[in-house]
Amino acid sequence: MIQGLTEYLPVSSSGHLAIGSALFDIQGEDNLTFTIVVHVATVLSTLVILWKEIGWIFRGLFKFEMNDETKYVINIIVSMIPIGIVGVFFKDTVEEIFGSGLLIVGLMLLVTASLLAFSYFAKPRTKEHISMKDAFIIGLAQACAVMPGLSRSGSTIATGLLLGDKKEKLAQFSFLMVIPPILGEALLDGMKIVKGAAEGGGDISLLALVVGFLSAFAFGCLACKWMIDIVKKGKLIYFAIYCAIVGAITVGCSLI
Repeated sequence: MIQGLTEYLPVSSSGHLAIGSALFDIQGEDNLTFTIVVHVATVLSTLVILWKEIGWIFRGLFKFEMNDETKYVINIIVSMIPIGIVGVFFKDTVEEIFGSGLLIVGLMLLVTASLLAFSYFAKPRTKEHISMKDAFIIGLAQACAVMPGLSRSGSTIATGLLLGDKKEKLAQFSFLMVIPPILGEALLDGMKIVKGAAEGGGDISLLALVVGFLSAFAFGCLACKWMIDIVKKGKLIYFAIYCAIVGAITVGCSLI
């Protein structure tokens, strides 16, 4: 449920999973099998909610011409470059940060709150399309959001708003651009499990996996649809307040 909701709402899924694990004294995020299952579930929820947009992209792409749909795919590919570099060259560093405690989570939630607040009060502009340059900058924001507590959707959408991109386009682009990286990471982790290079997942029941998948999928659908409406209405300031409160509490508790 936490994964499904926070993957799309601008409050950081990784940060909330870390906080939830600390509160309930569980380490579910360390279980590769379960992690893969819930991440794939959230990807599928994106496909369900945005199936019309995805169909539009593929119909235009297979015309094999430089049309709006092809340009959109190129922008998604460009946006993936920064996160690809982080995944290839800095994966071990990121994993060390994830194990460094809740202080970093609280601080990054405060950064998320600041980004959302800045984007809310920024002077609105109206670019008709997301440019390749903007796609790359939004991709940089996504790469920075590997930090636990720094919301991926919040960072990418806030960055796009600060760049002057249209609200109606941003949420859709933000959710579609994350599908390839999540599926790629899930594929690599799945290969580790098959090859026996990673431990974990053997003691989790099939029922737990099914329940986790269905919960992440259902709440992912709700959050994805909700978030698109929220961005259109420009209501991100409420999430800025929420992240600021949770971030401050987390920092305070980690210092006690």
